[in-house]
Amino acid sequence: MARVYPFTPYRYSEIAGPLVSLVTQPYDKITPSMREIYLSQSPYNLVRIILGEYSEAARLLKEWIDGGILVRDKEPSLFAYFQEFRVPDTGEYLVRKGFIGLGQVVDYSANIVYRHEQTLSGPKKDRLELLRRTRAHCEQLFMLYPDQQGEIDRLLDEVSSSAPTAEVADEYGAAHRLWRIADPAMITTIQELMSDKKLLIADGHHRYETALAFSKENPGSDEAAKVVMMFVNMHSPGLKILATHRLISDLRNFDETDFLRRAEQAFHVTRIDSLEALSKRWAEEKSTVFGIVLPGGMYTFEAKNAAGQLDVPVLHQALIGGVLGITEDQVREGKHLRYMRGLDSAIEEVRSGSAQIACLLKPTSVQQVADISFSGGVMPQKSTDFYPKLLSGLTIYKLQD
Repeated sequence: MARVYPFTPYRYSEIAGPLVSLVTQPYDKITPSMREIYLSQSPYNLVRIILGEYSEAARLLKEWIDGGILVRDKEPSLFAYFQEFRVPDTGEYLVRKGFIGLGQVVDYSANIVYRHEQTLSGPKKDRLELLRRTRAHCEQLFMLYPDQQGEIDRLLDEVSSSAPTAEVADEYGAAHRLWRIADPAMITTIQELMSDKKLLIADGHHRYETALAFSKENPGSDEAAKVVMMFVNMHSPGLKILATHRLISDLRNFDETDFLRRAEQAFHVTRIDSLEALSKRWAEEKSTVFGIVLPGGMYTFEAKNAAGQLDVPVLHQALIGGVLGITEDQVREGKHLRYMRGLDSAIEEVRSGSAQIACLLKPTSVQQVADISFSGGVMPQKSTDFYPKLLSGLTIYKLQD
């Protein structure tokens, strides 16, 4: 079902400078301060393309290609892409393995590619205009596929026994390594193993739908019907989803005692004394349990009537909307609610007075995401945080036609 193709990407040449000063986090994860850092690192940093003014981005991309900053590979390849990292909060050491290639873009109705999030029109409009001007995909979409036997992973392990084609460490300490797969027989084997797979978008929903819209604008172009993707086995032990915790701020006349009293209508509220106690509840309980941090202490909130429901919608409906009365419009407008990765960071926001409440969530499992997506459902925004992110600029797919 999934159609995978080798390609001849543009990649940074040696004259561009060290790779660490050229590649970036995905465009939607780049804060204003990160953008300034990227800009200062090199005149060829990819941020000038993916977050640049459209016409200027197109001009720069052409200039970099003409000047040999970006050089096109001579033969079609796939690329093994490994990421070595430590998990925030736990320090667990993992290696996530996947491969980069082109994938066919198709409507969700074809039941080949599945989503787990809704998209917003603004980001898609922005990405589409950039794609129209540059005719280039500079960032990989992050796709999951089911392979319980790990057949493709074993091939990738074989490839990784040699010296990497490229390697770089990102600002979060994750190591990224790339190996070219040019052997036609291995490419064919991977294509055949992928041919019966369904694909699930882990990260890149807006970019996938942008690529689909672009392909429909260019119905005669075979190149426009493809986009660069990173394919990862959803059963891989190196695949990790982090929780995205919620921070509540700027509530008028907030009273902690009154909040706890009202919360007991929908939750079993228990005071705890440590994160270890919360982790133990998460490990033992099959019910929906949140950690709630207030200036006066830490609690577990166990939902009374949430059997079979995901944590995030229960939190938003029963607590954020129900107990606190924060509306969906206010959430969309960024009022009262912020998001943060990392338990310790979220707790510190309350202790420092920057937030009134921290809502700590248990990470969503890959199986939960797959079950919802393959059944045609979608999850609320910020339900998943696949860590680490794929670096942008490792392989650039430039349309030639």
